Amino acid sequence: MVQTTFAVVNVFYKLAADDGMNLSVLIAYRFIFAAAFMLPLAFFVKRNKRTRLTWTVIFQAFLCGLFGGSLAQNMYLQGLALTSATFATATMNLIPAMTFVLAIIFGLEMFDWGEAAGKAKVIGTFLGVIGAMLLTFYKGPNITIWKPNIDLLKNSQEHHGGSVAKTYLIQILGAFLAISGTLCNAIWLILQAKMQQEYPCPYSMTALMNIMAAIQATIYALVLERDWTQWHLGWNIRLLTTAYSGIIASGFIFTVLAWCVKKRGPIFVSAFSPFMLLVVVIAGFLVLDENLHLGSLFGAVMIVCGLYVVLWGKEKQMEEKIIPI
Repeated sequence: MVQTTFAVVNVFYKLAADDGMNLSVLIAYRFIFAAAFMLPLAFFVKRNKRTRLTWTVIFQAFLCGLFGGSLAQNMYLQGLALTSATFATATMNLIPAMTFVLAIIFGLEMFDWGEAAGKAKVIGTFLGVIGAMLLTFYKGPNITIWKPNIDLLKNSQEHHGGSVAKTYLIQILGAFLAISGTLCNAIWLILQAKMQQEYPCPYSMTALMNIMAAIQATIYALVLERDWTQWHLGWNIRLLTTAYSGIIASGFIFTVLAWCVKKRGPIFVSAFSPFMLLVVVIAGFLVLDENLHLGSLFGAVMIVCGLYVVLWGKEKQMEEKIIPI
């Protein structure tokens, strides 16, 4: 559910960018909507069971808002703008591998290569990454059994191959930003796991993170964008994109993601990241008039197989923890 929601956000991002919306402004509005939605919800839902707020928790919320919100989103979208949607999306599939390494470094997961569960987590993680890369870079012949005649980006110049060639240095900068954004997301998952050890309140944690991200992203957008017409939201795709990405993705879904991290850990959550690419491919086929290729089918199978291997390994590990010696 989390990855499907994030995939829909990517589609809305494409539509808003095609409408001419400044992406830094979009991100600022996203977290403003999220903070406005989550703050009263967190207050009323857990007002009698909330853990005491400390300066350590506030600092952790600031870091979560930075690495999981303002910095990660701006880096990813700037990397996408300077390279290509294909490359930027491919870098996001490195999240499981990066999270796996960071979780071992910070002691949140055990390597356990000698156990079947440990092997399954490693193999499943990298199988999902390889499947995502295959889905991204290998096309193969088109699959033309059936194709809908819907194209929400029919007027987009970039969608029809009209993008301007970029210089080598700009592409290097874009690659650096895209990979850095991916690393930020991996760090965010680790930070969430650490924060929940002191503050096990998913609603309040999400509210605090979105408040911090809203402040950070708004300051950044104000510095970059002085044209106030870019900040105007009408009854159009801009309002729909910011409301959906803020209230649903950064509000409700961030809370679900925090709960998943609390229950199963950051590696379990990150293993689902390649699934977002699969949903984006399906959405592109259904509503953006993009072709479905044989490589997409092979990559999808590998992603699903990788997910099942990770899930089996995690379940096996949980069983080993509760079985008495």
